[in-house]
Amino acid sequence: MAEQREGSRRRGQGELEALVLAALREADGPATAGWVQERLGGGLAYTTVITILTRLLAKGVVTRERTGRSFAWTPASDQAGLAAHRMRRVLDAESDREAVLASFVTGLGPDDERLLRELLGRPGDEGED
Repeated sequence: MAEQREGSRRRGQGELEALVLAALREADGPATAGWVQERLGGGLAYTTVITILTRLLAKGVVTRERTGRSFAWTPASDQAGLAAHRMRRVLDAESDREAVLASFVTGLGPDDERLLRELLGRPGDEGED
């Protein structure tokens, strides 16, 4: 039985979410769950694709619009936006935000630290005077 499982390795939720998002990004526009399932090679059940899309919707990572009796799905942002969303979720889950941010910054390499300083030095969206 262990030999049989090796060929059909079970994927984690994060990996499946990444695959579904990658498929959605390849679409020319909003895509149905059936299209996503087809794009992924049919290895996932339709209900699994719907479950993943619904979880991504709850996380704010995708949007959906009604098309007939089903939905068409669209990524809410690009890859960088999704990574930033995941980082904010981790930060929001911690009680000591200052400690988390300080630890993150001190763990950056020199190039990333320089880039972060440059980004922080730019005027914000709120319009600084």
